[in-house]
Amino acid sequence: MNAITILLEKARQFHGDICPGIATGTRMTIAAMRELDMDPLEKNHDLIVYVEIDRCATDAIQAITGCSLGHRTLKVLNYGKFAATFVDTRNGKAIRVSQLPKKTDQPTDMNELRDMILNAPEEQIIRIQEVSIKIPPEDMPGFPSRSVTCSKCKEQIMDGRDIQKGDLILCKSCSGESYYSSV
Repeated sequence: MNAITILLEKARQFHGDICPGIATGTRMTIAAMRELDMDPLEKNHDLIVYVEIDRCATDAIQAITGCSLGHRTLKVLNYGKFAATFVDTRNGKAIRVSQLPKKTDQPTDMNELRDMILNAPEEQIIRIQEVSIKIPPEDMPGFPSRSVTCSKCKEQIMDGRDIQKGDLILCKSCSGESYYSSV
């Protein structure tokens, strides 16, 4: 079995099938890890990935790299783009890989589209660029860099996500930036 077959199977097991998004995420991951001189068949403890979409490609990236939210090695910045930046924390080298715009003659059948993504030359489906990224210390894996208690709700706030308003230390929810409201 070749590497892409093994990696696609790993992504399929995680996601449930091999759709065009899984094919794209797999190709993106292989390219980025090659550029970082990392083996996608091995766990890379020095890798952090910023994904720019919450769709299928992210599942492939997570399954193949082993990066996860819980390990603080997968960061989700939902810009709505099939793109991700892979960072080698040993040397700071960062590679951003993005899907190229769809072509007008692209297949509309999902299986045909998946096969086209898997078989097309890399330069026809993705863009690879070296980028610069500074990862703040509070976003690095490991123990929380800091932990405080919200003055209002008394919940714990970690890693500098608190907001100072006068003498109060507030969580984002209590400061008015909540994604939910109490019922």
